Amino acid sequence: MISKLPAWSPRTLMWASVVVAILTITLKTLAWWITDSVGLLSDAMESLVNLASAVFGLVMVTVAAQPADAEHPYGHHKAEYFSSGFEGILIIVAAVGIIWAASHRIFDPQPIEQVGLGLALSVISSVLNGVLAWVMFGAAKAHRSIALEADAKHLVTDVWTSVGVVIGIGLVSLTGWLWLDAVVAIAVALNILKEGVHLIWRSSQGLMDEAVEPETIAKINETLAGFAYQRDEVSIIRFDHINTRQAGQRLFVDLHMHMPASWTLGRAAALRTSVEQALMSAVPGLRASIQLLPSDVEAHFDSERDLL
Repeated sequence: MISKLPAWSPRTLMWASVVVAILTITLKTLAWWITDSVGLLSDAMESLVNLASAVFGLVMVTVAAQPADAEHPYGHHKAEYFSSGFEGILIIVAAVGIIWAASHRIFDPQPIEQVGLGLALSVISSVLNGVLAWVMFGAAKAHRSIALEADAKHLVTDVWTSVGVVIGIGLVSLTGWLWLDAVVAIAVALNILKEGVHLIWRSSQGLMDEAVEPETIAKINETLAGFAYQRDEVSIIRFDHINTRQAGQRLFVDLHMHMPASWTLGRAAALRTSVEQALMSAVPGLRASIQLLPSDVEAHFDSERDLL
């Protein structure tokens, strides 16, 4: 069940992706060799991209798991975004290669041989990719790993590629229109090209300190509301300047907590600790940084000096 997937670490699943990629490359290359189908050739080319992506993803997941150090006090979690972006680039390269190879076959179609065996090998490899993708999607959500999510999406793209190729070869066998093989390969390439662009965009947003998801922000606000306090329509405890960002598996929130100036430092620090613990309990993987301010003091960030 998906609920048990967190036991499988991102690194373990990336190793599994490497192994599956090698298996699918072998199966799909054999399928192309015995059929001479450009559609199956495009499928095999994408599996080569899967292998390169899995190896790079494994390296980046290993780097992301390293603890914070003096040079990287916030950890190495953003390394996963490089994996996702690299995978997107490789998907685009594979799509362009498929289009190039298939375009020649439109004007010079070739007969397809031993269709049954070739399709059987392609289907077996697709099942392997589909099962692994299903597992990785669950683990990506549990671990908040964009590297796992990117690899899972790539595997799903590979599955759809194989489905398209199987349909194309089936239509060629039924109609005798050899050019359909190349047309299906190009259509598949355009589909995976879209996925590659999406992965690159997603990675760029993560590297630019994108805010956390709206659902997570709602949990943060709900938790803070439990500590806010008013008396005689005057706020005694209030929060403002709440900013969030995400870096791979780690989430961050920075905010100001206002309280009476008459409070002792010990009392104020004790409340801050309670708020931080509540936030981190409500949102797993969150790191909270809270600045204490008296109720009648406001922090301003819109002066000319702050904008420099």
